[in-house]
Amino acid sequence: MATPEDLTRRKVAVIIGAGIGGLSLGIRLQSLGFDTTILERLDGPGGRGYQKRTSDGYVFDMGPTVITVPHFIEELFALERDRPGLDGEDFPVSVREAERVTTGESGGPHTRRYVKLVPILPFYRIVFSDGTFFDYDGDPEGTRRQIEALAPGDLEGYERFHRDAQAIFERGFLELGYTHFGDVGSMLRAVPDLLRLDAVRTLFSFTSKYFQSDKMRQVFSFETLLVGGNPLSVPAIYAMIHFVEKTWGIHYAMGGTGALVRALVQKFEELGGQVRYGAGVEEILVTDEWGRPVDRPLGRRVARGVRLEGGETVPADLVVSNGDWANTYLKRVPAAARLVNADLRVRAARQSMSLLVIYFGFRDDGRPLNLRHHNILLGPRYEALLREIFGTKVLGQDFSQYLHVPTLTDPSLAPEGHHAAYTLIPVPHNGSGLDWSVEGPRLVDRVLDDLEGRGVIPDLRGRLTHLEYVTPDYFEGTLDSHLGNAFGPEPVLVQSAYFRPHNRSEDITNLYLVGAGAQPGAGTPSVMMSAKMTARLIAEDWGTPALRR
Repeated sequence: MATPEDLTRRKVAVIIGAGIGGLSLGIRLQSLGFDTTILERLDGPGGRGYQKRTSDGYVFDMGPTVITVPHFIEELFALERDRPGLDGEDFPVSVREAERVTTGESGGPHTRRYVKLVPILPFYRIVFSDGTFFDYDGDPEGTRRQIEALAPGDLEGYERFHRDAQAIFERGFLELGYTHFGDVGSMLRAVPDLLRLDAVRTLFSFTSKYFQSDKMRQVFSFETLLVGGNPLSVPAIYAMIHFVEKTWGIHYAMGGTGALVRALVQKFEELGGQVRYGAGVEEILVTDEWGRPVDRPLGRRVARGVRLEGGETVPADLVVSNGDWANTYLKRVPAAARLVNADLRVRAARQSMSLLVIYFGFRDDGRPLNLRHHNILLGPRYEALLREIFGTKVLGQDFSQYLHVPTLTDPSLAPEGHHAAYTLIPVPHNGSGLDWSVEGPRLVDRVLDDLEGRGVIPDLRGRLTHLEYVTPDYFEGTLDSHLGNAFGPEPVLVQSAYFRPHNRSEDITNLYLVGAGAQPGAGTPSVMMSAKMTARLIAEDWGTPALRR
């Protein structure tokens, strides 16, 4: 029988993982009235967004570097205890219209109390294998001028693409962005509009309708690679990324993405939340509704808390995993408690590709770098390379890179007179069977040769002062991602919306998911949206704000 204390006490929530999704949800749960603890197995926050400081004075963001939709960040920093902010319009008129910020700070007044965001222009410099480049900044006039220079025959196609991508953005992001597809009906209601917008064919096929030039097809389809999606197989609804960036721009947190992560921790703790580091979760504790052990996949199963790797039990009224979806179920939930997310289904899911990321520092020798903050260095092949990474899972003889040089904006990340950078190369996940102890050093050498040989960073090897790298083994081991995936389940059509893992567990009462592995998907804005989705589900299940039972 419940005691009076049980009926009046605040409910306890445990979140597994202090990534951006977990921290965003933690802030929301504190505002809902929960007492929330975030358990993080690493020695600091961030998850994929962990920030590393080296002994020789460099600061490297290990993962996400592209910040969009500052409205999402402002909303988090504006929350207060017992004031959840879940009602009202998600995209009010004041944030729907494009706002081109070219100087100074970006972000709202609450954000500025915690972290300094600045706009980045151009959004990306896209460098083709022949040395030509396209500076993408979302400005239609500038875009038209560059198309006219590189592919004049595609100007009319751009106008049609711009119109149709905007329609997808308005329906798919502004109207459906916060929809949790928890049942078939919610999915079926959206299908007619998506078919009408031609948003279910593959993105590359969609883009190819409008552009004849290979260069323009690449410019307007590459962005899904930054959220783990293959342009050849993700649905065309991802054309909305073009308008997400165009509408709200791309931003940088001074001090790196790690500064944003620390600001989220600060906000969470100000609201009364607690983060525990070095606290890896070994098991999510599940019983039947009477508190007995679960020995068969039938009947009601209830999450009761977690057990840490050191043996400590942390009881909770509800548990949320911000960890890898596949390993949450395969490693931390007893098989007898899983019917929908059984081993067969989880192991059969297609995982996103992985990454080799090289973190390096080099001397500034006085020669100006012909680079921007964000650079996409495309190799000589596009479609064939994507098929190797996602399909046959082999390492090709060429590669493409995302080169991040934040010290062009923020010199504080490196010793004086030096630059800090990282370059990210999409590679197959560990389902490939590749031996990264052998292939990793080889690929690093090839990448450095490419950066120097193409003249991207002249005399790079002679200027290097710091070099380290991670392979898919880092994602599988340190970050505990199934098969070393870098972005969760691959966002193909059959793993999107209703078919993507649900934020409320179908198997276990009081177990929820948030982050890249849940709906709507990977990427910094998406995991913040995921946090709001999950918070709404929890509010539906538990009530708000007092959470009394």
